[in-house]
Amino acid sequence: MSDLDLDELRSELEDFARPEKKGGRSAREERIIAGFEDIQRFVETHGRAPQHGEDGDIFERLYAVRLDRLRALEECRSLLAGFDHQGLLTEALAAPAAPVEAMDDDELLAELEGAAGSSDITQLRHVRSAVQKREAEEIATRERCADFEKFKPLFQQVQNELTSGLRITRPFVKDAGFSKAEIKAGQFFILGGQTAYVASVGEPIRAPNGDSDARLRVVYSNGTESDLLLRSLQRALYKDEAGRRITDPTAGPLFADQDEDGDEASGTIYVLRSKSDHPTVAAHRNILHKIGVTSGNVERRVSNARVDPTFLMADVEIVATYELFNINRTKLENLIHRIFGCARVDIEINDRFGMPVVPKEWFLVPLFAVNEAVERIRDGSITGYIYNPKTAKLSHFADT
Repeated sequence: MSDLDLDELRSELEDFARPEKKGGRSAREERIIAGFEDIQRFVETHGRAPQHGEDGDIFERLYAVRLDRLRALEECRSLLAGFDHQGLLTEALAAPAAPVEAMDDDELLAELEGAAGSSDITQLRHVRSAVQKREAEEIATRERCADFEKFKPLFQQVQNELTSGLRITRPFVKDAGFSKAEIKAGQFFILGGQTAYVASVGEPIRAPNGDSDARLRVVYSNGTESDLLLRSLQRALYKDEAGRRITDPTAGPLFADQDEDGDEASGTIYVLRSKSDHPTVAAHRNILHKIGVTSGNVERRVSNARVDPTFLMADVEIVATYELFNINRTKLENLIHRIFGCARVDIEINDRFGMPVVPKEWFLVPLFAVNEAVERIRDGSITGYIYNPKTAKLSHFADT
């Protein structure tokens, strides 16, 4: 900094004002528009234009300087007039401008980098790039999710589905056909090592470049949330080499043409009711059901129920059976247990050797809900549904 004074730095800003039009939009004009987008986003978040002053953070002070320059330059006002839906370039919103001399060197250099692009001056190590500032701002807008308990079961469910293979992750890349239009409420992504859930998508808005955008509510698996723009999430996922899209839950090739991994190509879903005198069973006998899948005869499967802890060491009643053909039994059973997972009952039973066992296939679910699940499996509409114990019905995943 010893070889530069503030007059020379101001001259760099003046260079920013020189037109470079060669037909179409120049790189400098694109930078001007991108910088103006940052200011617009600040206004959307805070409900006011950025202002000068020691009380503001560094981003607000830089945005205030940038806005002053955009207002002062006729070329910039003309370029941005069509994008200025907030009236930022009018005098009515203008905040008292801080003279350039009142800024310290770091602030000036950072502003120069955002406005004038790369130069020897802007390569100082302690000066952050415009991209870094934008990323830092987006991270800084994350805050604690006050109702995270509502979303926590969703993250746990997604992890279980990834483990069981009902969901998979795919790279978020442009050549795979993914675009911002495909970011919808109810979708999950992996960003920065955290699972991100798009809880809601706001009303469409028009971005300065003419594309459609929207404000999102994104909840993260670490208990935070942010309200970044759809385009910002898309941009972050493209840049993150480990960024992934988590697919919607699916049965995969449930109804397969051939065996897979040793599974039989046909099976039977069975629903059982226990005759045990266990207090939990007695209190919920009419809605406590074991739901499983077998390739063999159901009667033979339950013939030794009274000595099998899987069947609660008691005789059982066969309530319903559903035959399905050309089906991958393992994936079918995983799917059923995913649907009714929130209604699973943990009952500890001692086996015939006195060892405690906790069977995993007993659920507090009415029979009509099981019937609906089977019908949706048959017609292929089960994707995205889970059982809602509050309504005792199946609900779409995005609506729970």
